Amino acid sequence: MAALTPTPALTGKALRLARLSRPNDGRFLFVPLDHSVSDGPIGTAADFAGLVGEIVAGGADAVVVHKGRARMIPVDLLAGCGLVVHLSASTAQAPDADAKVLVGDVAEAVRLGADAVSVHVNIGSDTEAAQLADLGTVAAECDRWGMPLMAMVYPRGPRVADPSVPDLLAHAAGVAADLGADLVKTVMARPAERMADVVASCPLPIVVAGGAGEQDAARLAAAVMSTGCAGLAVGRRVFTSPTPRRTVRELAAAVHGGVFPPRQSEADPRNRLAEVL
Repeated sequence: MAALTPTPALTGKALRLARLSRPNDGRFLFVPLDHSVSDGPIGTAADFAGLVGEIVAGGADAVVVHKGRARMIPVDLLAGCGLVVHLSASTAQAPDADAKVLVGDVAEAVRLGADAVSVHVNIGSDTEAAQLADLGTVAAECDRWGMPLMAMVYPRGPRVADPSVPDLLAHAAGVAADLGADLVKTVMARPAERMADVVASCPLPIVVAGGAGEQDAARLAAAVMSTGCAGLAVGRRVFTSPTPRRTVRELAAAVHGGVFPPRQSEADPRNRLAEVL
């Protein structure tokens, strides 16, 4: 009898990547909630689980949090939403807020049940070299553990006059691909239609940071998806919204074309979302 060989599509990394897109269409809507380290509290401690519940109910594919906050998410909620554990940190109070350091590792994320980890690199910052080294180290750990890696690569620092220049963004996205990431998160190009050139230059799915701004969230999402990007990572627009569930639902409709995965049966003990919806 011939020896059985593993199917590449069934590796741990492939399975986790599939969980990051709820309709399994290769598109992603992430809601970062890691701002509490960089900028301060995003709400009261008592409201955190409720906020995550609203985000899950709206149809987000995953939330992005630091390791300590991941322990505060009710397990039942994560039956309907992916978990990305962010491994980088800095605060707005630091002498150099662009200097990111690792504050966690892949093994911790595995123990937390994460579907992916993320690492932040600021291209053009004074500590770019150390951040690139950290990205390479985490990429090697991710391959060892079968963990997807999202590289958040931004043109940011004293040598960057305009972070939205398409050629600069293509360089940033290429760095993520070359150093072993599976997804790249970066900012939108200006003019917006030039983001299609950035997408064409990069072999990885690109997720655009939503950030703050005057543009309507749904219109922003439609513009991003029209350029061929794989999705959005929108945090501040969601957790400052008076109706986070509605905001997420509008974004999810734009990202996934109005397609939402069927909810698991309420009888399934792995999923008690009905209790928070």
